[in-house]
Amino acid sequence: MPRAATPRTTSTTTSTTVSPGAVAVRAPGTGRYASVLTGATLLAAALTMATTPTSAHAATPVPTGTGTYVALGDSYAAGAGVPAQSAGLCLRSDHNYGHLVAAALSPSSYVDRTCAGAKVSALTTSQTDVGIVVNGPQLDAVTPDTSLVTLTLGGNELGTSDLGFVDVAVACSGLSLTNPFGSPCHDFYGNTLSRRLDSAATRLADGLRKLSAKAPKAKVVVVGYPAVLPDDPKKCLGKMPVTTGDLRFLRSVLGELNDKVARTATAAGATYVDTFGPTKGHDSCSTSPWIEGLLPTSPAAPLHPNATGERAMSQAVLRALGH
Repeated sequence: MPRAATPRTTSTTTSTTVSPGAVAVRAPGTGRYASVLTGATLLAAALTMATTPTSAHAATPVPTGTGTYVALGDSYAAGAGVPAQSAGLCLRSDHNYGHLVAAALSPSSYVDRTCAGAKVSALTTSQTDVGIVVNGPQLDAVTPDTSLVTLTLGGNELGTSDLGFVDVAVACSGLSLTNPFGSPCHDFYGNTLSRRLDSAATRLADGLRKLSAKAPKAKVVVVGYPAVLPDDPKKCLGKMPVTTGDLRFLRSVLGELNDKVARTATAAGATYVDTFGPTKGHDSCSTSPWIEGLLPTSPAAPLHPNATGERAMSQAVLRALGH
C-alpha cells in the first residue's frame, strides 16, 4: 500500500510539529499501562494452554484545505502496529485512518492525539506509564478553531487493563480449556461487560459535551469499531482458541459496543460512522483479513485493523463527510 500523503502540519502528543509521516503515539507499556502489543504475547500463551447505521446524519460535505482537523481515540484510531509507527507508547501510525482522511481533505493543520490503551477518561486525563505521562489529555488538542474531530473510544472499557477487548479475548481463551463445548467465558462475565459499556456510554456522552463546548463549530465524527469477528463462529475454528459459544458471545459484545457508541454519538449531535459494515467479510478469521487475528500475519496489534483495515475505515469516514 503506497504511503499516504500527510497534511502540512502534524502535532505530536507533546504538541510539537513534526514533518509529514512522523506522528506522535502512545501505547501502554509496563506498569499500569500494558502495551497493546503485549497482547500478542498473552494471546500466544493462551494458545498454548453486529451492524449499526453508516451515519447518524446525512453526509454534509466538509470543505477541503480549510480548518484544523483533530484525531482522537484509542488503538483502533491510532493504527497500533501498522507501519510507520511513532510517538513511542501510543503506537500511532502514519497510515491510521485519521492520517488518510487528512491526506484526502488537506486541512490547514492536522493534529493526531490518538493513543493505544486510551479509555474515555483519556479525553480529559493524561495517560501515564509507571508515573510518566505518555499522552496528555486528548481534548487539549481541541480549540475553538477546530473544524473537524474524529474519535474512536469505548472498546478499552471492556477490559480491566488497557488492552480492552483483547483483554477479554485472552480471558476467554484461557477459560475455553475449562469447558471446550460450552460458553465458559459468557458464564464467567455474565452481564458484566454490558454494565461496563453502559458506564462507558455515560462517560463518552460527557466527553462529547466537553468537546463541543471547546469547539462549538466543529463537525464531530464518532467512528465505530470494525468487524473483528465473523457472524458464523465456525469460520474461526482452528484460528481462535475460544469455544463456538463464546465466539457468539464475543461477537454480540462487539455489536453492543457499536450500538451503544452509535446511540451516544447521535444523542450528542455527532455523526456516527459504521465501520463494521465496510469491513464485514474481512474479519480476523477470514481468508482475506483486514483485521488481524490473535497472532497477526501482517503488521498490526492482535485483533486490530491492519493497513487495509485502516484504509477501509478512512473511506467510511470520507463517505460520511461527503467525499
